[in-house]
Amino acid sequence: MTQTACSPFRPSLTVQEQPPELSSSETSVVIATHSLDRFVMLNRAIDSVMALRPAPGEVIIAVDHNPELATKLTSVRNDIRVIEHTGSSGASGTRNAGAAHARGRILVFTDDDVTVRQDWLIELTGPFDDPLVVGTGGRTLPAWQGVRPRWFPDEFAWVVGASHAGLPESQANVRNVWSENMAIRREAFARVQGFRQDFGKVGRVSRPEDTDLCIRVSDALPSTCWVYVPSAIVDHVVPEDRGTLAFFLRRCYWEGAGKVELSAHLNGYQDLGDERAYLGRTLPLALVREVRQGRFPRAAALIAGVCAAGVGGVRALARFRLRR
Repeated sequence: MTQTACSPFRPSLTVQEQPPELSSSETSVVIATHSLDRFVMLNRAIDSVMALRPAPGEVIIAVDHNPELATKLTSVRNDIRVIEHTGSSGASGTRNAGAAHARGRILVFTDDDVTVRQDWLIELTGPFDDPLVVGTGGRTLPAWQGVRPRWFPDEFAWVVGASHAGLPESQANVRNVWSENMAIRREAFARVQGFRQDFGKVGRVSRPEDTDLCIRVSDALPSTCWVYVPSAIVDHVVPEDRGTLAFFLRRCYWEGAGKVELSAHLNGYQDLGDERAYLGRTLPLALVREVRQGRFPRAAALIAGVCAAGVGGVRALARFRLRR
């Protein structure tokens, strides 16, 4: 993750100019969901957010094209707001629908298969006392439902929606954060019209809509910065079927394709240095470590993951050039 120019650790204005500290009541937590099959997980996610002290100002559940799920939620819970999304299907549009109904000046996003830790909201929103901080993101830990595969490398934790090895261990300015553990000023979110609705997770296809959002916000508000807060911790459920090599390779493929599409959407935006650093430094160091320690299945997975992402990227680039 690239360091940015502004500092989240030092007030950017004089004492007389400082805005009042953010209250938890000024936050709106938005959880996107779409399937009745995830109802139990969704309720666990909601319960973890509702148990926060101090509590957020409101919790909004945005339901993607599932009236039955929306009705069931409304009938069993009176502590949340349920919003039905009827626009373009997918995670991006669903999150935007929830945000459109939010009243807080800080929008907080998490997912229906995530549970939050007790200090999560306090930690995640703490950097907003600096007016130059436009958004924050926290650490996501994998909650494996089965046995974690012995071959699975820590550097590829993003495959299962978790924070990968190599991220900062302390609070730091970064280029982007991730939507299952993200907070952003509502005005900034509105400035770029939220997540790109034609670019994101739909079904089994995953694209980096959160990276796209962060880059577009930084481009629109160049004096601001994003802050990674590793003490803002959430746990992300990893079903057993995501611990397979087939899922690993498929997810790597779509990540490679998604990053090429991201670059195309941003007209060749030059700030893809994080990916170059990840490929050029983080992964080679990990490969050397695994070989030296005799963990050859992990070493093989590192190579296979890079190859799968490369194939996805090359095919996406070829499709893009044909369209042009």
